[in-house]
Amino acid sequence: MVCAIGSSAECGKGKSLATSSVSERENRVLLVDPDEAFGNVLQEVLDDAGYSIHQVTTPQQAIPEIRGSNVDVILLNLDCGKEDGARYLLRAASDFSSAPPIISFGWGKHAASALQLFQDGAVDFLEQPLDIQELRFAINRACRRSEMARELAAAQKMLTSNRVEGLLGNSKPMERVSDVIRKVASVATTVLITGESGTGKEVVANAIHRLSARANKPFVAFSVCSFPDSLIDDELFGHERGAFTGASQSRRGRFEEASSGTIFIDEIGDLALPLQAKLLRVLQERTVLRLGSNTPHAVDVRVICATNRNLEQMVREGIFREDLYFRISVVKIQMPKLRDRSGDVPVLAEFFLHLFAKLHKKQQRSMTPGFLAALSRHTWPGNVRELQNVIERSVVLANGHERLGVDDLPPELQELAISDELPKGSFHDAVRGFKRELVRSALAMHEGNKLQAARELGISRCYLHRLLNQLNVAEAAGTETELQEKDAEELLDDDPARTITPTGVFRASARIA
Repeated sequence: MVCAIGSSAECGKGKSLATSSVSERENRVLLVDPDEAFGNVLQEVLDDAGYSIHQVTTPQQAIPEIRGSNVDVILLNLDCGKEDGARYLLRAASDFSSAPPIISFGWGKHAASALQLFQDGAVDFLEQPLDIQELRFAINRACRRSEMARELAAAQKMLTSNRVEGLLGNSKPMERVSDVIRKVASVATTVLITGESGTGKEVVANAIHRLSARANKPFVAFSVCSFPDSLIDDELFGHERGAFTGASQSRRGRFEEASSGTIFIDEIGDLALPLQAKLLRVLQERTVLRLGSNTPHAVDVRVICATNRNLEQMVREGIFREDLYFRISVVKIQMPKLRDRSGDVPVLAEFFLHLFAKLHKKQQRSMTPGFLAALSRHTWPGNVRELQNVIERSVVLANGHERLGVDDLPPELQELAISDELPKGSFHDAVRGFKRELVRSALAMHEGNKLQAARELGISRCYLHRLLNQLNVAEAAGTETELQEKDAEELLDDDPARTITPTGVFRASARIA
């Protein structure tokens, strides 16, 4: 790929370097650098990666851009302006609650002070001349960090103004669930809630009840799995005095206790066939017969059922009554798995963090990026209930730090995390160690699949192979199919000698390796 750039290219103070098509792209990069020709060079080499670059020449000019919340990541030249210009921007950015991550870069003389910049708020340092793959890698990582910060901000907002009380999440699947809840709450029809264990089926049932005209009446929850079949009849429908040995007085069942309100029957798929027939009669006639009585008792109750089983398949197999299935499933709500709405993990984690800190009288803490990254990468087979347990464990066993870190995670999640510790040793050793850990984490997440790991990191598989060799990542050893010719061509396309013509911008392009 050859891009011709004229020597008279001008970008002007604060002028956008992106074309109109690029300006609509998702990843917006603010370059703080007095060399306008260098900004043109960066736009050329990053254009095909989907980055829109906007350039300002001083740190002071960057402040309004940050305030406008229209930036995903900042590239800061440490030689920009006065000697303390970089620290000025870092300190100013820290005053904004949603400031974008800042990647600093400079010549070798700045490497010694790079760790101090990290403490001031920079997320990365790149040494000039810039390696294009390393630059893309750093920007991609920073953009993900910026996205995570936006999700946390949305979590805070959702905690105070959730569309359906008690139902956390702003993902598309949860928006659909919220929409159905609002619509079905105003009517008295039966509802069937399906989904894996731990997805929050009882939370949804409770939300429907609270939004209905029955909100001031009882909400009675009953789990079929909590009782043997011999006791379920008595628990649901009650008994009369003398109905069986030990029945010294009459007792109302759960249906009568929920009169004028809502009864929630969980794990309906485990109800025995004889009891299915009796439940169907109650739903049809709106009366219950207590054990030992022939006198029906009228009940006005809304019925909401839930199951993690496939009732349609059970109907075909003859182990669940078809007529009962159609009676309880007038409206069906399918609860999404947590792994299918991973964007809601920060929302839920933040909620449980505050909940359990208050419950156990622990210090209110926030979460480190490494802690949150591990939560986002986990597949959550136990869904929301598993996440709830992980957060509660972390709160109870947390060390004395102000934020929950990687060490506070259960062992099975720690391997998915990126260390929160400040690297020790020389700057280059610290950066090398961080890259090694990041690559290992991606490989562990995808069980050694290098193609998927490369996609997770936002880099090409070719560049991942280079990192594995450079960093001596032992876990990466093994046989893999040869790279396709397309990968080799991509590597050549990343060569600045092929992407930048030397006319007029030779000195600027020399800053890129």
